[in-house]
Amino acid sequence: MRPFAKSEAAEFYRRLAASRPIPQTELEFLNPFTLLVAVVLSAQATDAGVNKATPALFAIADTPAAMAALGEERLALMIRTIGLFRTKARNIVALSRQIVERHGGVVPREREALEALPGVGRKTANVVLNVAFGEPTIAVDTHIFRVANRTGLGPGKTPRAVEAALEATTPQRYKRYAHHWLILHGRYVCTARKPDCPNCVVADLCRYRAKTAPAESVAAAAANLGPGRTELSGRRGRPARRR
Repeated sequence: MRPFAKSEAAEFYRRLAASRPIPQTELEFLNPFTLLVAVVLSAQATDAGVNKATPALFAIADTPAAMAALGEERLALMIRTIGLFRTKARNIVALSRQIVERHGGVVPREREALEALPGVGRKTANVVLNVAFGEPTIAVDTHIFRVANRTGLGPGKTPRAVEAALEATTPQRYKRYAHHWLILHGRYVCTARKPDCPNCVVADLCRYRAKTAPAESVAAAAANLGPGRTELSGRRGRPARRR
């Protein structure tokens, strides 16, 4: 697979940015702590499923101290509709206690400190750093892993390898929102079973050989999106709501 040239990568992101000027996470949250909790809950679960469980939870526990006081059993009952809820409840209560005891009740904004929390890996830390603190990190989930490999934008055999490839390929001016654009593109256009190539704004740049239909003309037209037309027709990710 021929690697992306810098100019091609820039055009790839330019088109994604034109179709979704201000992308956002679809997880609902109130503050950095509730974002952290929501991201931990989203592992091997859908954002929609997490969003159904968290309003009632965050209404009574939106700080580390309140979450720690809630306790593992009560938390497990409130998130029982989410996969691996017992393990997640244990980790969330434990990380809440650590934030209180080691960080004065404030979610740390350093990667090392975040990854030291129970249940927090590199992907979760990247999401929190990006969404809560505006860091230009790229969190690689299953959607981004698929899009990066399928398109050839950032191929790699592991999430860490894909992250490194995307870091190298993505122009600095696009890194702040890169992972949002890629995840939404993977969720709504470049889907796992049947990518929607006819409505893909980067189809002619994509290295995927088994496109679902001729799409060069669609992508070419999309490349000319102007100020008066910032979004293409078709299914799009809804903006996240912050309650």
